[in-house]
Amino acid sequence: MTAIQFIQNTLPVSEKSIAATLQLLADDCTIPFISRYRKDATGNLDETQIEQIDLRKKQFDEVIKRKESIIGAIEMQGQMTDDLQKKISESFNLTELEDLYLPFKKKRKTKADAAREKGLEPLARIIMSQNARDIENIALKYVGDKVETTAEALLGARDIMAEWINENAYVRKNLRRMFQKKAVITAKVVKAKAEDENAQKFKQYFDWQEQLNRIPSHRLLAILRAESEGFIKTSVDIDLEEAIEFIENALIKSKNECTSHIKTAIRDSYKRLLEPALSNETLQEAKAKADEKAIHIFSENLSQLLLAPPLGEKRILAIDPGFRSGCKVVCLDEKGDLLHNENIYPHAPQNETGMAMKKIRSMVNAYHIEAISIGNGTASRETEFFIKKIAFDKPIQVFVVSEAGASVYSASKIARDEFPTYDVTVRGAVSIGRRLADPLAELVKIDAKSIGVGQYQHDVDQSKLKNELDSTVMKSVNAVGINLNTASKSLLSYVSGIGEKMAENIIAFRAENGAFKNRKDLKKVPRLGEKAYQQAAAFVRITHGENPLDNSAVHPEAYKTVEKMAKSLNIKTHELVANKEKIALLKAEDFTTNEIGILGIQDILKELEKPGLDPRKAAKVFEFDPTIKKISDLKTGLILPGIVNNITAFGCFVDLGIKESGLVHISQLKEGFVSDVNEVVKLHQHVQVKVTEIDEQRKRIQLSMIL
Repeated sequence: MTAIQFIQNTLPVSEKSIAATLQLLADDCTIPFISRYRKDATGNLDETQIEQIDLRKKQFDEVIKRKESIIGAIEMQGQMTDDLQKKISESFNLTELEDLYLPFKKKRKTKADAAREKGLEPLARIIMSQNARDIENIALKYVGDKVETTAEALLGARDIMAEWINENAYVRKNLRRMFQKKAVITAKVVKAKAEDENAQKFKQYFDWQEQLNRIPSHRLLAILRAESEGFIKTSVDIDLEEAIEFIENALIKSKNECTSHIKTAIRDSYKRLLEPALSNETLQEAKAKADEKAIHIFSENLSQLLLAPPLGEKRILAIDPGFRSGCKVVCLDEKGDLLHNENIYPHAPQNETGMAMKKIRSMVNAYHIEAISIGNGTASRETEFFIKKIAFDKPIQVFVVSEAGASVYSASKIARDEFPTYDVTVRGAVSIGRRLADPLAELVKIDAKSIGVGQYQHDVDQSKLKNELDSTVMKSVNAVGINLNTASKSLLSYVSGIGEKMAENIIAFRAENGAFKNRKDLKKVPRLGEKAYQQAAAFVRITHGENPLDNSAVHPEAYKTVEKMAKSLNIKTHELVANKEKIALLKAEDFTTNEIGILGIQDILKELEKPGLDPRKAAKVFEFDPTIKKISDLKTGLILPGIVNNITAFGCFVDLGIKESGLVHISQLKEGFVSDVNEVVKLHQHVQVKVTEIDEQRKRIQLSMIL
């Protein structure tokens, strides 16, 4: 089987598309570049499909590598047979390969090994052949210096048979299927921990049983977390007698004196070897699927957060609210640079409301502030009310933004490098302001796991989580494009083909030589070669540069094609850009080449109509219900405005403008069945919800979007 055939077994993609994609990946092309600028080669595959091809190719390589290792190990033992070689060669399933290798795998000394050392393997073979009679008399021949009795001889023989049964690939394969279809996970409370305060959040799992292949991902992860914290014990089982019956039917071919010994060995093998191994394997498979689901949700949420509507280049006053320690206030210019910072104390215990109002008014006027950004942490609602009482000389938009990750950023090396002379409170407030202006540019500076828009993020496979989130950030950055002359190192490092080290080189080159005037100047950056330029050039923008196409998603390799388009209309290139009437006169098929096909030309024409268009929507002010300030203000039946601030597999959480977010269970998102929460709501979506249940003691709010 070839890599292409392996991929085609699981992906409905043509052989030609897979081959082209694999070649592009082998040529060190990035996924954003391939999906955007090589559509004609791949057959218009999107980023997700390309990612899947890349993943399947890595899986294929892993299988081939493991095969070679297994074959080499068995050959070194001198035990390779033609039949075994054929089975290994034909298998492309890692689990199946491990089953084939199991009898030859080096392992710590077992009961079977001890029995073999006593010379009991021939006796095991005689019994397993199921042809012998008078087993007691045969066993007597093996009594000697190492074996004292026939009972000991037969026990040793059964230990060897139990190991053979455990290593039987057919038995393992079919038992595995039984576990996958019928396994039940059972959870029981650890009695000594039942009254522990921290255990109460897992109380529903103190006596729980559910079929493993039907358990929702979030529930399995919750159960496993409860177990890891020592509050419950879990087991994964199938019906014992059904499993034993299957093995007996598979291995026992006749009924005689051997049968009882084989049955005993089967039961021992299952309980001691097969069941523990397959139970753990099945649980790990279920955990991997739950991880995949949770990581996907985290990735979806992160993407929506990164692509949240930006306010744009505005002068912003940002406030990190607080009570006793006051509110930290910073003023930022259009580029997000810090102009001024100070503290105000409008709330208890100081209650310097009048003085705080004067200071805010003074800063708004002095620094020509156009919008105010308030963090959504402690004292957020009170600070918002305070700000809205101020009579400004001009209309000022007031936004409440998520503080998630701001404290992580403020203590990071990135923040220290940006603001070496300021403390964490100033850096945190700056982040709150910048994430209003451009959420993407600010949030890429923060470890994605610290943003907190997922479920059980610390319980899933951390390597897979990091890879998925890094991929999500890269896709988001390249979907938007970045300003080459203002982008931070963090933002540049996610551009296709750049990376962290090259981003440092670009920043250093920019600092020494001034702003880039055109994309071609990227080639002057030390160590930025032709390949990196090809991958990166179209994802960076240069505003007010020498070439208007440098502020668009048109790739430099297509500039001559655009010039040809303009020439066909007897106009200059800059006259064609954003000129819908002229662009409408062009026919895509007239400009295809061997390098750029019809799909590429169609993309160029779309881009020329709206060059550099930001795919994100504009930020909008949101108004919470002013009468709701704390959970005790809520009443069942109230219909309130809210903002979706987290999405999970079982529903979404909605910010009502108070400390506690409310949960809209998946069953309450809309009338009818909902399989995916993201099909109904998106992060930061403005919604109307009805309060259905309030638990003040546990600080839980149940909501419904079915009004």
